[in-house]
Amino acid sequence: QVQLVESGGGLVQAGGSLRVSCAGSGRTFSDYAMGWFRQAPGKERELVSAISAKGVNTYYADSVKGRFTVSRDNNKNMVYLQMNSLKPEDTAVYSCAAKLYRGRSTLQIVDDYTYWGQGTQVTVSS
Repeated sequence: QVQLVESGGGLVQAGGSLRVSCAGSGRTFSDYAMGWFRQAPGKERELVSAISAKGVNTYYADSVKGRFTVSRDNNKNMVYLQMNSLKPEDTAVYSCAAKLYRGRSTLQIVDDYTYWGQGTQVTVSS
């Protein structure tokens, strides 16, 4: 069992920056790949970014590439998503999720993330 708790959401103006964090507890955090998902009202949940268990490999959706950076600190059981140059269309509930890491090519597979946080709201005003 892995418990995940997000923090750091809030309201920011377009062009601004925000960092959301995800604190993990429970089983060996460094065995798990971590994903950041977001869901806006009326839209499907999408995988925004993911990072491998040791932090070597990452994945970014095209919509955030060059603006968002995912990182992790396994000593602190933390995963971060630094979001720069935010746009109103980035407004969503951001959730972190975990799955046992099975290789770089599996990072963007979305159906097998096992553990989920409750989410944190990010609102970007125009």
